[in-house]
Amino acid sequence: MWQKFTGTGVALITPFHKQGTIDFSSLGKIIEHLLQNNVNYFVVLGTTGEAATMSWDEKTAVIDFILETVNRRVPIVLGMGGNNTQEVVNQIKSTSFDGIDAILSVTPYYNKPQQRGLYLHYKTIASIAPVPLILYNVPGRTSVNISAETVITLANEHKNIIGIKEASGNMLQIMNIIRNRPKDFLVISGDDALTLPLMSCGANGVISVVAHLYPKEFSEMVQLCLKGNFQKAREIHLKLLPFIEAIFADGSPSGIKAALEIVGLAQNNLRLPIVKVGKQTYNQIESIINGLK
Repeated sequence: MWQKFTGTGVALITPFHKQGTIDFSSLGKIIEHLLQNNVNYFVVLGTTGEAATMSWDEKTAVIDFILETVNRRVPIVLGMGGNNTQEVVNQIKSTSFDGIDAILSVTPYYNKPQQRGLYLHYKTIASIAPVPLILYNVPGRTSVNISAETVITLANEHKNIIGIKEASGNMLQIMNIIRNRPKDFLVISGDDALTLPLMSCGANGVISVVAHLYPKEFSEMVQLCLKGNFQKAREIHLKLLPFIEAIFADGSPSGIKAALEIVGLAQNNLRLPIVKVGKQTYNQIESIINGLK
């Protein structure tokens, strides 16, 4: 498990046609583009995939398409989370995990549970999950933070909780998880801009948005970090930093979809309440892409 999810994961977007239906042709192109450029695994139906706006039938169709297209060439992580613990359990029990290697489960949002509630939520999910579980901490979206202490307790008590995608931006908290985690517990950056500094402290990789457009470069940076060559990794990090800032300026996945349209990989269509980036941000993204050629 340590090796499967070490390196560069990509949180796949869901391309849409102008009328709002799923653009499977573009999704296939993006998958092949990423597979040819050294990414290590895919995360399906996460925040970047706009899963919150999709029906269950659409989610099933996307999962089936990705599994068939990838054909076990890289591991697949499925986003499954929510703020109703029993409903998450029901969804897991009703899902086929053939071809799926792990679950990425976001902390419950809106309810704002205490740490004990978070602990019991993940304990309940871990007890029935047929594949390993990766925690996902992103308080900027959920309004709740899972503490380092709670993470370490879960990691020690539940062997199928194998890691955490950390997007809190709290470096001290993440370093404490790295310092106190059990052996082989993964700490994965959930923030492209913080990947290099987190890996310098011992994180194991990233679940990336930026890698949609620059998979080869970003994967090289991550591999250099894993090998301890931070000087060369820093050169790539600083080169890509303006692009990273630009694609998140007006929210995600709006920025990466604009970038993918600019290079001809997907149409720039989103589902409400997510909207396109503003004209100024779009022009900035395009200018940075042209400068990186």
